[in-house]
Amino acid sequence: MKTSDFYYELPEELIAQDPLEDRSASRLMVLDRSDGSITHRSFRDICEYLKPGDCLVRNNTRVIPARLLGIKPDTGAHVEVFLLKRLGSDGQDSGDNARSNVWETLVRPGKKLRPGAQVVFGGSAKDAPLAGEILEVLPDGNRLVRFTYEGIFEEVLDRLGQTPLPPYIHHELKDRNRYQTVYAKYDGSAAAPTAGLHFTEELFDKVRAAGAEIAEVTLHVGLGTFRPVKVDDVTEHHMHSEWYRILPEEAKKINRCKANGGRIICVGTTSCRTVESATDTDGILQPGEGDTDIFIYPGYSFKLTDALITNFHLPESTLLMLVSALAGRDFILNAYAEAVRERYRFFSFGDAMLIQ
Repeated sequence: MKTSDFYYELPEELIAQDPLEDRSASRLMVLDRSDGSITHRSFRDICEYLKPGDCLVRNNTRVIPARLLGIKPDTGAHVEVFLLKRLGSDGQDSGDNARSNVWETLVRPGKKLRPGAQVVFGGSAKDAPLAGEILEVLPDGNRLVRFTYEGIFEEVLDRLGQTPLPPYIHHELKDRNRYQTVYAKYDGSAAAPTAGLHFTEELFDKVRAAGAEIAEVTLHVGLGTFRPVKVDDVTEHHMHSEWYRILPEEAKKINRCKANGGRIICVGTTSCRTVESATDTDGILQPGEGDTDIFIYPGYSFKLTDALITNFHLPESTLLMLVSALAGRDFILNAYAEAVRERYRFFSFGDAMLIQ
């Protein structure tokens, strides 16, 4: 299976640059796997496709302002640091009432940041509220960075960090909350679970009124999810690991729904990857937490997911491969071609698809 098998042509003007004023005003393309039909609706109509006893599974991660702009105090060189995954405290006391923790990061330019290099953010070497030291260069080029700061790290990050929008979005995001779902709860993601951006609280009220249940999982989305596949053979690609957690009460909801004949409808590929990672060979979702590097591509046998709400994904991306695994590559590529003809909006701030 070749990466090029998942290529499609996309006019640049169809890449959505801004979120809609009304989250639920997006368009919705409905793919029915039972008869191969494609229907064009509004996202507000999503509840018409839900049945009593179904369960929507949503990812309650919250995007952190993970893009930090700093300088090397010895040279004054400008650097960018993207926070990918918190690895916890390194156990060292940095003194002066400061605290430290270690993150896996993506840095630019990498050549300037070797082990031992220092970076400061928001000030000079003497008064910067946040400082970093490169501890290690990982095999994939990412860096382990020990951050030192005073106070609460999340508050420091809110002051200094920027929302790490995908590189295909060139417009400035005026309201940072528009890159958060309305149910975002736990800080930790470098990117939003964008299928959830279409939902409003009012729409969730209608979901419940339709007799569907809502369950939550947490997966902190790393930039690795969106990295391009650089190998010709899909099976040789390795996913970057991401941390997930499923609470016991949420696992019970999902397992009860499945046992009663309801459908598990994942809101986004991150929710799908989470439940597929934690479901055993008997189809039972196991609570717990850990890291997953699951890579879903055609040929994968889904253990729990029955339907998927998702956005339109980049050509040759792992996310396009995932939806192709669920609906079939030809069906997906035909649907994408129709979306282009119908002038759908693509990617993070774009329109949605329901695969059922």
